[in-house]
Amino acid sequence: MLRKAMGKKIASLIRDELRQFIVRAVERGVEKKTAESLAEQIETFGRYGFNLSHSAAYSLIAYHTAWLKAHYPAEFMAAMLSAVVSSTDDVVKYIGECRELPRYLPKLDDGIQVLAPDVNESGWKFTAVGETHIRFGLGAIRGVGSTAVKSILKAREADGSFTAMFEFLERVDLRALNKRAVEALITAGALDSFGYRSQLLAGLDTAYSEISARKAEEAAGQVSLFGSGDEDLERKDPGLPNVPRWPEPERLKREKEALGFFISGHPLDQFAEVVRAFDHANTANLKDNLGRPLDLACVVTKVTRQISRRDNSEWGKITIEDFHGTATVLAFKDTWQKHKETLQQDAVVLISGKVSGRERDEEDPPIFLDDALLLEGIPNSGQLALQIELPMGAELDDDVFSRAKEVLVAHPGTAPVELRLGSDNGIAAPVLRSRTLKADASRDTIEALQEMFGKARVRLVRVGEGKIGPV
Repeated sequence: MLRKAMGKKIASLIRDELRQFIVRAVERGVEKKTAESLAEQIETFGRYGFNLSHSAAYSLIAYHTAWLKAHYPAEFMAAMLSAVVSSTDDVVKYIGECRELPRYLPKLDDGIQVLAPDVNESGWKFTAVGETHIRFGLGAIRGVGSTAVKSILKAREADGSFTAMFEFLERVDLRALNKRAVEALITAGALDSFGYRSQLLAGLDTAYSEISARKAEEAAGQVSLFGSGDEDLERKDPGLPNVPRWPEPERLKREKEALGFFISGHPLDQFAEVVRAFDHANTANLKDNLGRPLDLACVVTKVTRQISRRDNSEWGKITIEDFHGTATVLAFKDTWQKHKETLQQDAVVLISGKVSGRERDEEDPPIFLDDALLLEGIPNSGQLALQIELPMGAELDDDVFSRAKEVLVAHPGTAPVELRLGSDNGIAAPVLRSRTLKADASRDTIEALQEMFGKARVRLVRVGEGKIGPV
């Protein structure tokens, strides 16, 4: 029974069995202290453990993979993404990892960007494109099977890149690539080089019908009424209609439906600085924060209203997503009634709550909601300060501080302005806060200051972080 409990990682059963183990060991003459020590070792080993030779092998593999990740990050992350392409949560996690690479690979200033699929560049799997980009694989698009992808790759290898949607449809085998698959390619962004997505989708029926008609005529050996040989009467390829572009939220929503996640953009992108200020916890590390309070910037992807069996009260089950993955938020009774208007699908919010500490939730802990605010109001809510980091020995222009003050004065607001003095001696860097300056914590302000001090040196931080002193 103990072996089963350890194998299945059933914590409550392990504890029950170990209590029995101690009792029986003492009955057989083993000192209680010795039995308890052994039981503690068994419990620890049961969480995750293996013998020394196994550890050595894992260490070697860890070294190899760390070396590959450091020296060939794009290729490494492309392989990782290809390996987990069937798991939406894992793909989102690794795309988030691509963004975070500059934290320990400084040479990657902006991380590695995962690009949308492209019929002129994508293969079946994720592939590295240069040193800082990864191209999404065609095989990972929902509704586009292996036969369709093989048809695309075969046509591309035979006659080179495609130049327009109509020409693309002419060259591929439409028996392998039906209209629904082409629609999936469009909404996923794989045909973006031919036009914008709403335009491509609006023109698909006409293009597909024309291509089908031409191929049917060719198969039947017929000559088109316009195929007389006179160039003036030559049958022209249909163009794309002039229709409005989809709004960004709709474009991203359709893209996610086709891919399972956001690629060419993310609803949180426009609030990247705010998200970074609240990045102490994210959906990927909830298991490390069991029972703890947190604030988390996220987008609401699904809202389900529930009725309590106990008292018939309404409560909400909300699915959220950040740059790292997805999680579940539970809002009960009064909390739900207070925040349900804010927690609408596609809303970009900052949620505050507590990660479940219940034993049954250890593997996939939900968050119990306390508060929810729209993220757009956070920069000037008083929760964030605008911080400039000044490393020890930094070389700056003589007038940089006077120019920075001009920017801050020109963008007045409610965010405190702080100067963080860099330190290289292991001591926490002191933070000085202006007594007189408060600024608008907008992207314009941040970008203007980043041009002076460097992109990594200007950021939003939570008010009260670090040792604060007036200046």
